[in-house]
Amino acid sequence: MVQFGWKAGPEQYPPVELMKYAIAADKAGFDMLDASDHFHPWSEEGQACFTWTWFGAVATQTQRITLSSGVTCPILRYHPSIIAQASATVTHFAPRRFALGVGTGEALNEFAATGQWPEYTERRDRLAEAIELIRALWTGEPVTYKGKYYHTNKARLYTPPTGPIPIIVSALVPHSAQFAGKYGDGLWSVGGKQPEIYQEIIKSFEESAREAGKDPKRMPRWLELTIGYSNNPEAEIQSRLKYWAGAHVPALFDQKIYTPKMSQENGEVVGADTLKKMGCFSSNPEDHVKFVKQYIELGFDHIIFHSGGPDQLAFIESYARDVLPKLHNL
Repeated sequence: MVQFGWKAGPEQYPPVELMKYAIAADKAGFDMLDASDHFHPWSEEGQACFTWTWFGAVATQTQRITLSSGVTCPILRYHPSIIAQASATVTHFAPRRFALGVGTGEALNEFAATGQWPEYTERRDRLAEAIELIRALWTGEPVTYKGKYYHTNKARLYTPPTGPIPIIVSALVPHSAQFAGKYGDGLWSVGGKQPEIYQEIIKSFEESAREAGKDPKRMPRWLELTIGYSNNPEAEIQSRLKYWAGAHVPALFDQKIYTPKMSQENGEVVGADTLKKMGCFSSNPEDHVKFVKQYIELGFDHIIFHSGGPDQLAFIESYARDVLPKLHNL
């Protein structure tokens, strides 16, 4: 069964306000809550709280919604052992409702905080080691790990996770989907591209998973979609551009763009037409159903809705009331 989630935006809202929206999403009936883990926001206008502290607070105030990092980069700002410990702790406040989303990061966060920004191949290799080490530590057994990038000496989580934590690996292109299939428990991507690209992403993911001895049919495929749902779609678009334009520039994910001002300047090339092509900005529930359905038919089964609109509470309540029931009936 397809699950539907709400994207929490620490880059847009201060943490206490964002927590109130998370509680509302839990009560409204969203299945999942996905929060990014950034050191810097995408815009000078934004916010940037520490997501792991925020997860702990939200876990104690919600009852049913699954929490997920979308995504954490456990290779530079963090040593993998710290992410293993942090995620294990969250499960004690939210048993059986936490997933760890991971990726290779952006200079906006990693270079800004550490001064390090190696090439993608090194970051990918670091991520492979990080995933292996995190899983080893989650067992609760002492771990002496001697990799190329990370080392531990009889490291042990004395408070291990309360249960299994799926690792969902970010993949925006087919070759990174191969990595996700090999090392992850699931796939995490973003919408707005041509269907052929997602077909290749899923194909690469499934083939790599099979080669690794896994059953891809049992591995979730997460997708984040850009949307706006209100009677004023243009206001939704302008709010999205104010805080998130930089996130829609591919260079942000591989070039050394490391300040919110740099991100904001690069995002100036993103206009309303670009957002309209990649997302769904409409007050008509049927438009949203049609938009989401195409991605479900491509093979995604965990859909995250990201609204950067000015009234987040209104979005949560109205979308849960008007759109989610129709999606559940597909």
